[in-house]
Amino acid sequence: MKKSYRIRKNEEFSRIIKKKRYFSSANFALYVDNKKEENSRVGISVSKKLGDAVTRNKIKRQVRMMFINFYDFDSSEYDLICIVRSNFINNSFANNQAELEKAVKKAIINKYE
Repeated sequence: MKKSYRIRKNEEFSRIIKKKRYFSSANFALYVDNKKEENSRVGISVSKKLGDAVTRNKIKRQVRMMFINFYDFDSSEYDLICIVRSNFINNSFANNQAELEKAVKKAIINKYE
């Protein structure tokens, strides 16, 4: 994933989370807001409860790859924050990706409800 597609600053994470427009699933919590730059961006957060730094970085790489596989950064209108939950570790990559796709679609549809 290009660095221009990532949300990296704490202020940006806080701004999107503060809007409280989110969708929750078993493995992910997704916060949605309108994009502020020319392309949409994704921020990924993994809690220390999920493991040491190596494990958390592996999870972030996997989630980035999932977004690359299905999310269109250039045509989408939203910035997303993806918070990975502890149930993520118990499922396979394919199951996690399918659930993430469903969660993103529902989060974008339910954004203003």
